[in-house]
Amino acid sequence: MSVEIKPEFEQRFREEKTICLTTVRADGMPQPTPVWFLWENGTFLIYSQPKAQKLKNIAQNPKVALSFNTDEWGDEFLVVMGEARIDDKQPLSHEIPAFVEKYREGIKGIQMTPESMAKEFSVAIRVTPVRVRGE
Repeated sequence: MSVEIKPEFEQRFREEKTICLTTVRADGMPQPTPVWFLWENGTFLIYSQPKAQKLKNIAQNPKVALSFNTDEWGDEFLVVMGEARIDDKQPLSHEIPAFVEKYREGIKGIQMTPESMAKEFSVAIRVTPVRVRGE
């Protein structure tokens, strides 16, 4: 299913640094987690530590939400509902020039290298949008 995405939303998808990925635990409790991501080929690419709860959540329920930062009063908001899956064919993040370029400073800021970060956050998650809400 293809979702129409406004050009201004596409721009935010490319430029925003951190979004909130919300998965749902087996007991029904939503679990929001700030994540780094890359928008490519109509999907969001997110990397995770292999033992993170979000991976267990996705395995039992692939429905997720991605929330972008709002303005001060919440008038300008952007939320993407999507289907998540583990992408075993995706290369590690340090092998993706666009990811390294986008997060070079952030990676340095957490005292890591692109290689050490890729080793720690080694599981790729793909989120395909199914609905977009925003102003």
